Amino acid sequence: MRHKLQKVSLALALAAFTVPMFANAPGSTRSLPDEVRHQLVMLPYYSVFDDLGYNVNNGVVTLFGEVRQPWLKSDADHAVKHISGVTRVVNNIKVLPLSPMDDRIRRAEYRAIFGFSSLYRYAMGANPSIHIIVDNGHVTLTGVVANQADKNVAYLRANGVPGVFSVTNDLRVSNE
Repeated sequence: MRHKLQKVSLALALAAFTVPMFANAPGSTRSLPDEVRHQLVMLPYYSVFDDLGYNVNNGVVTLFGEVRQPWLKSDADHAVKHISGVTRVVNNIKVLPLSPMDDRIRRAEYRAIFGFSSLYRYAMGANPSIHIIVDNGHVTLTGVVANQADKNVAYLRANGVPGVFSVTNDLRVSNE
């Protein structure tokens, strides 16, 4: 009996934490930009090697950024199109070219940046706060870091990867 009560209390505790997941149900107080963001970060194949952004203007959502796989572009379009309040979606997402060299650089950049002791915390979670975009050997770092030192270290680590033609550091510091 005691074992069954523990299972029931665990199930009730888990149910209490899953209620906020249904915040986009009718009557939700989430704003349209917040709902667009939520839908984009919840895409199943969105990774550290993709970067998505959006603008919302009078119900028109403009999507932009770069993704590795073409289906992620269409998945983002489809996810946003069905949000209540969206009248039109303009999909300006660029699909990066398929390249074994770029894939090698992505792996090396990931190890160089997130393998460094002061930066590994940015790789935690389902959606890391640093994104690594590789386009024909050119690397762009996007996302948010806690301080200027982390931004500088990420740039130096990314710039030290062999085979990289250039590194653009578009990381933002969270308190700026």
